[in-house]
Amino acid sequence: MAPMGIRLSPLGIGVFCLLGLGVLYHVYSGLLTWRLSAFMLGDRAGEQGTVDLWELLAVAVQAAELGGVEVRTVRESNKLIETSKGKTREGADDKMTRGDLLSNLKMASLIKNTFPGVQVNTEEHLEEADESIKWNKQMPDDIKDKIKSAKSFPTESITVWIDPLDATHEYTENLVNYVTTMVCVAVDGKPVIGVIHKPFTHYTAWAMVEGGSNVKRRESYNKKSPSIIVSRSHSGKVKEVTLQTFGNQTKIISAGGSGYKVLSLLDVTGNEKQETADVYIHVTYIKKWDICAGNAILNALGGQMTNLKGENIIYTGHDGNEGGLLASIGVDHNALVEKLASKISE
Repeated sequence: MAPMGIRLSPLGIGVFCLLGLGVLYHVYSGLLTWRLSAFMLGDRAGEQGTVDLWELLAVAVQAAELGGVEVRTVRESNKLIETSKGKTREGADDKMTRGDLLSNLKMASLIKNTFPGVQVNTEEHLEEADESIKWNKQMPDDIKDKIKSAKSFPTESITVWIDPLDATHEYTENLVNYVTTMVCVAVDGKPVIGVIHKPFTHYTAWAMVEGGSNVKRRESYNKKSPSIIVSRSHSGKVKEVTLQTFGNQTKIISAGGSGYKVLSLLDVTGNEKQETADVYIHVTYIKKWDICAGNAILNALGGQMTNLKGENIIYTGHDGNEGGLLASIGVDHNALVEKLASKISE
């Protein structure tokens, strides 16, 4: 006698199969929708959730180099259309050129379009981003070689600082070796990515804190009698303070552009037009987009950039740094702070 069980008619079997197919369809459909949504969100990096610093570094490098093309093209055409935004605190003209504006448009648009949720602070005002400027989705070989992994951070914790043309004053005088374009990424106010690009020598330095860098510190620095690099156009009393602090025989280098000055502290082999110094000092007010990229690079390489009291500079809030600037690598930074503090307070 056959074992007892449930017997289905041909019609019942058909209904059962249709029900099974329906369940499978809904499961697969839901999975497909989820994967499509994830893909679409991935194409709008930084709009919500987190931002991958590996990608942000690649975009920062591309932005600095895109801006550099505009800076170089305008200078070579000799159609600068120079204007003044007013006076600096030292009474000099705060100059702006067509090169500043076009570089700013390219750099800020690329970052805003790629990471629409990230706060971007830039020197020149941008009415509206150019939506046609897109990230090419290419990861530079040196970034792939030197950085194997990078952290992700919440979008709201990230601030990008852009200087579309550092050393505008020198740019108008055709002293183009001082000119740089710069991008910095700060997380909760701490600089973690820095990019400094020299448009007229096609040299780009970048670094990520706890990640890697394509530039390195020099093999040696003069610790006993360091050479000091200072601003040629906004020196204030820096030369006087420097000589009083380190002695009348101290070598002082006057140069334009904060980006150029930071590079002078590093090993920039192959960039033969770059001067070298041991310490960078600035004693007056300076904007954060001028210094953030250099700060990140120095931090990544074991150097320091602080105000003259030795305090870290925070890259959130207002765009100015009131406390002066002291940057060094390979030299006792705390000892420099103590020496300068005694002279500045006099």
